[in-house]
Amino acid sequence: MSSPDRDQSESEALAEGEPPGGLFGGFIAGLRELFRLRGDKGRARIGLAAFAFTILFAALSGRLVQLGIAADDEEAMRRASVSSLGTARPDIVDRNGEILATDVMSYSVFAEPRNIIDPDEATELLTTVFHDLDSRRLREQLSTDRGFIYVKREISPRQRAEVHRLGIPGVGFLPEHKRVYPNGFAAAHVLGYANIDNEGIAGIEKWVDGQGLQDLEGVGLLKSAADLRAVELSLDLRVQHAMRDELLKAMEAFSAIAAAGLVLDVRTGEVVALVSLPDFDPNNPVEAQEADNINRINVGVYEMGSTLKALTVAMALESGEFDINSTFDARAPLQFGRQRIRDYRGQDRILNVPEVFVHSSNIGTARMALELGVEHHREFLRRTGQLERLETELPENAAPLVPRRWTEINTATIAFGHGLAVAPLQAAMATAALVNGGMMIPPTFIKRSEEEARRDATRVISEETSEAMRYVMRLNAERGSAGNSAIAGFYVGGKTGSAQKVVDGRYVEGVLLTTFFAVAPADDPRYLFLTILDEPKATPDTHGFNTAGWNAAPTAGNIIKRTAHLLDIPPRFNPPEQPFPLMTRLGAWGTQ
Repeated sequence: MSSPDRDQSESEALAEGEPPGGLFGGFIAGLRELFRLRGDKGRARIGLAAFAFTILFAALSGRLVQLGIAADDEEAMRRASVSSLGTARPDIVDRNGEILATDVMSYSVFAEPRNIIDPDEATELLTTVFHDLDSRRLREQLSTDRGFIYVKREISPRQRAEVHRLGIPGVGFLPEHKRVYPNGFAAAHVLGYANIDNEGIAGIEKWVDGQGLQDLEGVGLLKSAADLRAVELSLDLRVQHAMRDELLKAMEAFSAIAAAGLVLDVRTGEVVALVSLPDFDPNNPVEAQEADNINRINVGVYEMGSTLKALTVAMALESGEFDINSTFDARAPLQFGRQRIRDYRGQDRILNVPEVFVHSSNIGTARMALELGVEHHREFLRRTGQLERLETELPENAAPLVPRRWTEINTATIAFGHGLAVAPLQAAMATAALVNGGMMIPPTFIKRSEEEARRDATRVISEETSEAMRYVMRLNAERGSAGNSAIAGFYVGGKTGSAQKVVDGRYVEGVLLTTFFAVAPADDPRYLFLTILDEPKATPDTHGFNTAGWNAAPTAGNIIKRTAHLLDIPPRFNPPEQPFPLMTRLGAWGTQ
């Protein structure tokens, strides 16, 4: 009961227009003033009314808070459901329409903990179906007042049926899009993979997200893969399978620790096949995190060995300072301080340009580059895309390792393939330009036409120089280290490379990365074939040698033999009459 002094102060406050306790307090104070003249009985009624109003407002406030929390939980569940249903991805197909990646419907199990009657029982039942669940953590989650939690993502149809039979109140299912790769390991390094939320994490899958897919989903414009046009890759699944099979055989035959291969259309820049071994199954993306499972064609950077001599010879011929009949003295090693440049199997004589190429003379190619000068050499390599990071649709592209200080010794060694490490794909891009008429075309993993490719092409050498390069590559298959790649019925040319590997900062004798570039047909190339073997071993059939001519070259030959009909390369058992007319007119070595 209030004291008379307090009643008097409240009455004075009301009289001055300042009700105590805000609007509600003012309302109660007014009631008290109204009934004050009725005595003690009136004051009792006022107290009762105030108590009733307090209870009513407390109940209403509590309900509003409860509804707010429930709305948040329901919104979380709604968002999860919409996200699951809406995260659709387009199919990815090869150049012939074969599916490489697609969405299938899957389900996830969710729970509403506040509706779980017995968390202990629910936990026990659910862990009988999902043995990998942490029972302690699940029990803690189910014992809360939350409105939504995931119990298990991407369950199988059998697991869904088992959970359904359990009939646990507060446990349900959400439909989801699950990314699957029907061909398993095939093209794994190109495709990349998507995570459990169907978001692209690597490869073409990540590139697709970068084309605005997530933005379209965010505004609700995509509900299924049917709303999206399939992404057409340049890959040919048939060629992909054949190349992978031949590289696996080569790894086993030569006890190599890794292998890689590429088929590049020299007219369009399309990557028709790309294999890097060991590889992984994108249906199990955890395997992609293993260190050995990198994409060696895009991500690895390597000294490409003597295959880089093709660029040096092309540079010399394009300069105008030399022609196909120019000669270089390879009788004695080149000396740079304590370093000496020798030939692997030296001829110890003066060599003309085709002989420098066919005999893979380190001395001859070093002299070519040195006579043109450091700046000329570096600028030609820059123009052919060897000194900067190559950009493709794949987000994983490595930058080359370029000397910080470029001196004459760097030019001399880079001329024959040591001292500059590049991604094999960028080396392939430049080599393709040497044989396709002189146009450097950025490689692509997306299907495109020759007209589209020409819009992005840049001339790096002349038609005449390109013919000379096709000529010396064919000559190398007839008389040089590429002989083991020769396949009856196919006019093949190529260049081998055997680079000593660097271990702990030092070149190790006999530990090689072997590489081979093949072009077919050599007189009018359509495709460039690249094969790489990492640390191949000698075998009785290779007579104790582990260089590229004995392993990478025959592997490329086997790939050409298996894929030529798939690539529309017709067999020709009679060589063309005039494959290199300019070289014949100039009387180049080997044309007589």
